[in-house]
Amino acid sequence: MSAAPAAPGDWEPVIGLEVHCELRTATKLFCGCRNAFGDEPNTNICPVCLGLPGSLPVLNAVAVEFAMRIGTALRCDIRPSLFHRKNYFYPDMPKDYQISQFDEPINANGWLELPDGTRVGVERAHMEEDTGKTTHVGGGGRIHDARHSLVDYNRAGVPLVEIVSRPDIRSAAQARLYAEELRGILVATGASDGRMEEGSLRVDANVSVRRPDAEFGTRCEIKNLNSLRSLVRAIEYEIGRQIEVLESGGTVLQQTRHWDEDRGETGALRSKEEAFDYRYFPEPDLVRLDPDAGWRADVAASVGAMPADRRAALAALLGPEGFSAARTDQIATVVENGLDGLMTAVVEAGIGAPLALARTANEASADPQRARALDPDTYAALLRMEQDGTLSATQTKELLGELLERGGDPAELARRHGYQALAADSLVEVVDEIVAAHPEEWARYGDGDDKLTGFFTGLVMKATQGKANGKAVAAELRRRRG
Repeated sequence: MSAAPAAPGDWEPVIGLEVHCELRTATKLFCGCRNAFGDEPNTNICPVCLGLPGSLPVLNAVAVEFAMRIGTALRCDIRPSLFHRKNYFYPDMPKDYQISQFDEPINANGWLELPDGTRVGVERAHMEEDTGKTTHVGGGGRIHDARHSLVDYNRAGVPLVEIVSRPDIRSAAQARLYAEELRGILVATGASDGRMEEGSLRVDANVSVRRPDAEFGTRCEIKNLNSLRSLVRAIEYEIGRQIEVLESGGTVLQQTRHWDEDRGETGALRSKEEAFDYRYFPEPDLVRLDPDAGWRADVAASVGAMPADRRAALAALLGPEGFSAARTDQIATVVENGLDGLMTAVVEAGIGAPLALARTANEASADPQRARALDPDTYAALLRMEQDGTLSATQTKELLGELLERGGDPAELARRHGYQALAADSLVEVVDEIVAAHPEEWARYGDGDDKLTGFFTGLVMKATQGKANGKAVAAELRRRRG
């Protein structure tokens, strides 16, 4: 099946995501077993997480606090909630039910804001326990042709929060933005490490297509997408598959589907279950969860600034005149790499916000771990040398790379490299030579072709071995043109 993307205006994808987030607690949700990734299989287990007769669950208070942090960050209503048993055959859950929250979740009716300002609604963010992990040996790792299967119960009972978006997402690219933003929020709350490669974050995608302004189509759920790349590819394939089915006169069946990364396609797993298929009923061994107002207030006070708030703070440093769509991406990069504090510090030290943003989003973000350890005063001293014309942009970038790798004093590094500002009269002489050597291009520039500014600036930088200041070169070119 070709699964080619639909032509704009013919079909509209409707996408909702269910993100399963493992919480960073020391122990599991209902017992004292260690919650850790990568331990020897079947070593972090006990009668409770194995579901042995007579064992009783005890709710982990830290997991509840983490769930409330997530709800607060997603602007949800934090409500009294109830745990239920969700029943069906789990090959990797020995008690054959999962303790989850059904119609009374702890968090509901929230939203998050994407970097472009789009809001995506959050239906709920409820608590539940994770299942164990089954590994199918042989036959490509799929159950239908495996030689045998191995089960590790270490993950059974690990605390989860499942965040269910509203069907507000309209493309695979937007789904990726949502997942990235949500991961940033979860990490910022301290509730999760956000490591998709370790299974700390797993995504299910509900996908349907419709004609614009029509009723929602029949949705299919793609299970357990464990990378952003897989998320985008799976959604794009499924959109194309459903369009092809509908345009050939067929009917999209409501199904749970699996994404095959190697083949680049989804395949049917089973008909999609409805709530009644799970035979939910209240968990008889757990009381109703109703955090008091004081606890909720303490949790709300512990939640710091979220990525959207931090992006807004950087945008405010630029001011309305300095803000642009291109800088939106730079701001998002700075916040994603945790460098907004560094940028803010150098702006407060007198560095222009556009320069601070450019260097932090581009050069510093190339090595964010070292950049986060960079002394703000040292960083400001380097950028000040570029700002006052002592260093060119090229020289600044080179010295910043050295500072990140080895540290040092910017002024001393500049002296060691022989970097110094090009004298004004020397710059005039270089520009004279460049203009004389390119009369046709200069005539076009004189007639208003501003695209040639870069052409002449590049030649001047090459002739001066990067010592010229780009702003000074542009100013000299404009002076000559009159």
